[in-house]
Amino acid sequence: MRRPLVTTRDLNSGATLSRALAFAAALGFSSDVLGQNIQLGLPIACEPGRTCYIQNYTDADPSASARDFKCGTRTYDGHNGTDFRLPSLASQRAGVEVLASASGRVLRTRDGEPDGAFGKSAREAVRDVECGNGVVVEHPERWETQYCHMASGSLVVKPGEPVKAGQPLGRVGLSGLTEYPHLHFTVRHAGAVVDPFAFGAAAGACGSGVPLWHPALHEQLAYQERAILNAGFANGPVTMEQIEDGSAGKELPSASAEAIVVFVRAIGLKTGDAQQLAIKDPLGKVIAENRSPQLQTNKAQFMLFTGRKRPSTGWERGTYKATYVVERDGRVVLKRDMELTL
Repeated sequence: MRRPLVTTRDLNSGATLSRALAFAAALGFSSDVLGQNIQLGLPIACEPGRTCYIQNYTDADPSASARDFKCGTRTYDGHNGTDFRLPSLASQRAGVEVLASASGRVLRTRDGEPDGAFGKSAREAVRDVECGNGVVVEHPERWETQYCHMASGSLVVKPGEPVKAGQPLGRVGLSGLTEYPHLHFTVRHAGAVVDPFAFGAAAGACGSGVPLWHPALHEQLAYQERAILNAGFANGPVTMEQIEDGSAGKELPSASAEAIVVFVRAIGLKTGDAQQLAIKDPLGKVIAENRSPQLQTNKAQFMLFTGRKRPSTGWERGTYKATYVVERDGRVVLKRDMELTL
């Protein structure tokens, strides 16, 4: 059996605060890990809401159901961390660093597991190594942070080494049990998983607890019920595979294009959400529209596109405008406007 990366060994079990401070000083730890609560920096080198997105939060429901810290749907049963998702495989291949969220010492690592984007049907292939390639960092006051699904061969730290907050640990990959490129980030205190968005939250109290993130990150990491992961124009039909590999929309329609297509991939959509995607020509006339019926289930991700073939008279020159709208109970809950000039 392959050895799990997860560990619950405490750094300062039984130590007094003074001993913890002395230990931290000896290892060069900074103040971000001193005191009762750890203060976390962003564990990935990206811009939340633009070059990365939170796909899943920690599951706050101890039952077989699932809910995030806001009592929302952005999680699944038993999920023990925060998933920072990259928008495509292309962005992952370009290289995105995983960073130490706080200063500490590397406790355990695993490298050499293949990158593969395993589906749920391939769980046996990654049994006992669901985290894939990863790092566990220990911090004073019995805190730990864990970083999963890193790229094979990318780790740049070893067990026993001290690390500073913001120091690279490796790169985002596709190792372990993952269907898309992301960093799975777990925080533990005294061996127990905690939600960095709601530490100490009261059971069943939506939005309670305190965030462990550095105050400068609070706005960037503000909770979103829904988000748009990818959107753009293309010159032909679009598939989910093309969006995932980054090829969708790589070539924008020109004045001679056979078609003008617009696409959107959204995450966190809810039961009852209704979507509409439309394109207007430079004269303001709707030339293509896709109205999706209300969703019957929650959707971790959903792709929608619409378009029109080139008319016999050719394309009107000017600016084409596309609008994506999600409505719920008669109000707009998500919207994106896009433009294309021919």
